[in-house]
Amino acid sequence: MGPRGAPLLAVALVLGLCVLVEGQKPSPCQCSRMTPKNRKNCGFSGISSDECFDRGCCFNSSVPGVPWCFQPLPKEESEQCVMEVSTRKNCGFPGISPKECASRQCCFSDSIPEVPWCFYPQSVQDCHY
Repeated sequence: MGPRGAPLLAVALVLGLCVLVEGQKPSPCQCSRMTPKNRKNCGFSGISSDECFDRGCCFNSSVPGVPWCFQPLPKEESEQCVMEVSTRKNCGFPGISPKECASRQCCFSDSIPEVPWCFYPQSVQDCHY
């Protein structure tokens, strides 16, 4: 392949990786723990569950008047730690370190200010599509 083909190959690889990342089906906890009123639309009217999951989104048509295809909750290191910020129950204190939080067998995420960063995990048994 000549020097002209390298940029084209790079673009093709980047696009292929984007499709793989976008099309990853979210975990059951990322979908079922989202409160219907907080759903952010990820599809279009009449989208099928397969089309929605292909976009990397959640699908649930059981609640009328809210998006059925919606953005998942952020992925966490452990499925037990996937939850809406409003459902976090404090397991620590201001300034707790990730290590000390882990020693309490709790979840740690400091990406959102003014909410508990160390919080109790939830059972994954309630997670479903």
